[in-house]
Amino acid sequence: MIRIDFGSTARYCDGLSRRSFLQLGVAGMASIGLPRLLQAREQSSTSKKNTSVILIWLDGGPSHMDLYDMKPDAPVEYRGIWKPGRTKVPGFDITELFPKQAKVTDKFSIVRSLHHDTGDHFAGGHRMLTAKDMGVSGAKTEQMFPGIGAIVARELGPRQPGIPAYTAVPYASSIGLNPGYFGGNLLGMQYNPFATGGDPSGPNFTVQNLNMAAGLTLNKMEDRRSLLKHFDTARKSIDKLPEVHAMDRFSQEAYDFVTGPAARRAFDINREDPRLRDRYGRHSWGQSVLLARRLAEAGSTFVTVHFGGWDHHWDLKAGMENNLPIVDSAVAALFEDLSERGLLETTLVVLCGEFSRTPRMNDGGNGGPPGSKGTPGRDHWGDSMFCLLGGGGVKGGVIVGSTDRLGNRPATRPVTPANIHATIYTVLGIDPKLHLFDHTGRPVPVLDDPTPIEELL
Repeated sequence: MIRIDFGSTARYCDGLSRRSFLQLGVAGMASIGLPRLLQAREQSSTSKKNTSVILIWLDGGPSHMDLYDMKPDAPVEYRGIWKPGRTKVPGFDITELFPKQAKVTDKFSIVRSLHHDTGDHFAGGHRMLTAKDMGVSGAKTEQMFPGIGAIVARELGPRQPGIPAYTAVPYASSIGLNPGYFGGNLLGMQYNPFATGGDPSGPNFTVQNLNMAAGLTLNKMEDRRSLLKHFDTARKSIDKLPEVHAMDRFSQEAYDFVTGPAARRAFDINREDPRLRDRYGRHSWGQSVLLARRLAEAGSTFVTVHFGGWDHHWDLKAGMENNLPIVDSAVAALFEDLSERGLLETTLVVLCGEFSRTPRMNDGGNGGPPGSKGTPGRDHWGDSMFCLLGGGGVKGGVIVGSTDRLGNRPATRPVTPANIHATIYTVLGIDPKLHLFDHTGRPVPVLDDPTPIEELL
């Protein structure tokens, strides 16, 4: 039995902190409904592509006004502390705290008119990661629909044998819930992401999740497989059933993953050139993104990276001046690295969080005297947000939509989370009009609006 401890997560303004554990038995990875789901994946007529996704999740929600949608002409309480910086693409200004990304804006695009109109962490997270509302909120936090990574894993599986289709570095967490809205939900826990755990920047980083249970050796596992084959031979009458075929395939994928060398090589970040590691940044975020690139290159179809700590209700200056240079190094290095390796056309990078922050800054007091909590901050806001997309065939250097003069709401080309998902599905070769079966066996559309962002394709 493999036991994965995803660790603790930082507290949010909601006062919540959670730990999550996952127990996974190699011989019992399958669950009810798996055969039908695998059979559906097998029979899909969609033109799938050899493309992967790296989703960098900014958990807590960063401000569009301080990153990719600057408003230098707005009143001071709106425009914030930093100035926009010019980039390689004329008219594509981003914060001055992103000088490295400024050199690679031809490789990615920004949606500035994204919105889902809720300032609730949980509602926003569920809408961004599942594209569904379904009544999720701080008062009802349960996941109600599979996350996009789980659906991609179900539809496509890994691009190479022996590599998990869906991985999380170092863990998948949405608003303190592990795996939260990244999970498989009605598809089953076998479509939850495989989490590396640990800190990829640590000198002794290893993926403990790859270890087999105490006393279980490769020889013993092979003995178990031989015994199962014996029983299968004795029951040839059922061998042709699609359920049996699907279960065999899932068991084979699990066996290849745990016993094979492919995943161990992919997770070994120490194989990377130290100079490249320096470019990404010698910190957890930078090294997590580098590890995500290794996994996508090795055959993972969907990789998510967790960047937490964006709930800046106060002292925005300190928070951004700490976080943004780290993000800048990691994101710029990723696009440069993918391009240098010839992987940019087959790897889609997505950067977003569950919502944005209020365009108008508060007084920095959080109910106390103004400035008593440090510099002013920004509160929850889902009426105007951003999403970065680049690679995977998506056009670079494009600004999609705009917000009004104060950054309050979309002024042109409103975009919803469903449109972001539809774009990702299209890049991967998955039909955005895909349906899943709910718990009653009724088909449910994955997206309420399956329209991709055509300007990017």
